[in-house]
Amino acid sequence: MSAASLPEALAQKTRDRIIATLGLTEIPGDDGGPYMTLESHVPMAQGKVGEVRVFSGGALQQLVTCAIVVPQIGLDSHMLFAFTPDESAVPHFTLDSVGAGGHCAFHLDLVPRLDLGANLAYMDEVYTPLTDACKAGRAMEGLSEAQLDIRQLAVMSPWMLVHRTTMDAFKALDGTVNAYLEHWFSVLEKGVSDKALEAVDSAALAERDRRNREIIFDPDVDKVWNQIGGLIGSESSEALRALLKNNT
Repeated sequence: MSAASLPEALAQKTRDRIIATLGLTEIPGDDGGPYMTLESHVPMAQGKVGEVRVFSGGALQQLVTCAIVVPQIGLDSHMLFAFTPDESAVPHFTLDSVGAGGHCAFHLDLVPRLDLGANLAYMDEVYTPLTDACKAGRAMEGLSEAQLDIRQLAVMSPWMLVHRTTMDAFKALDGTVNAYLEHWFSVLEKGVSDKALEAVDSAALAERDRRNREIIFDPDVDKVWNQIGGLIGSESSEALRALLKNNT
C-alpha cells in the first residue's frame, strides 16, 4: 500500500480528528462501500478516480469528504466539509487539500452562518479568536495567494485562508489547520450565545444556510464545478452538489 500524498495525509488527519472527537458514524453507499464512487469520464484515465464518503452523528448534520485523484493530469484533490445543522449558528468547517500541476494548495475556513457585516457580537465571539492563527498562517513562508472570484470571497469568511504553497510550506500547515479545528470544536461544544445571535431565529438561520450553500456550490460562482463535471460526468457532479447543498 503506497504512502498517502501530502494533500491526502492532511485531509485524512483532519477527517479522522473530526470523526473521533464528535463520535461520527459512516453512512455507506448501497453496496456497503463509500457513499459514492466516482468514475472517470475522460479518455486519459479509466475506471475509478475518486470517492465520496459521508459521516453523521454528534453535533453535525453531516461530514462529507470527496477525493479525486487522477495522476494522468496531475490532480490530487481532497475536499472536506463538516456541516452543522440547518438551524445552528455554528459555522461549517471546510478544508480543501490539493496537489495539482507540481504545486500544492489549500483552502481553510469556517463558513459564516450570519451576515458578519450586521452582527458584530457574533463576529467577535465566533471569528475574532481566530485572528492570530489567521495572521500567522498568512505570514508563513512559501505561500502565495490563490486567485478566487470576488463572489467566492464574498460568501466565505474574511478569516479564510486560500493559498498555493511550496512542498515545505504545505508540510507545516498542521499547526494552522489544528488551530482552526480546535476553535471550531470549542464553538461546537459551547454553542453560540444568545447575545451573539441577537434574536435571530432558527428559521432565518436555516433559510440563510440554504441560500448560502446554493451560491457556494454554484458552477457559475465556483468554476471548478465545470471541470469536475467534465472529469466525473455531469450526473455524479450534480449528485455531489446536491449532497453538499443538502438537497438529497
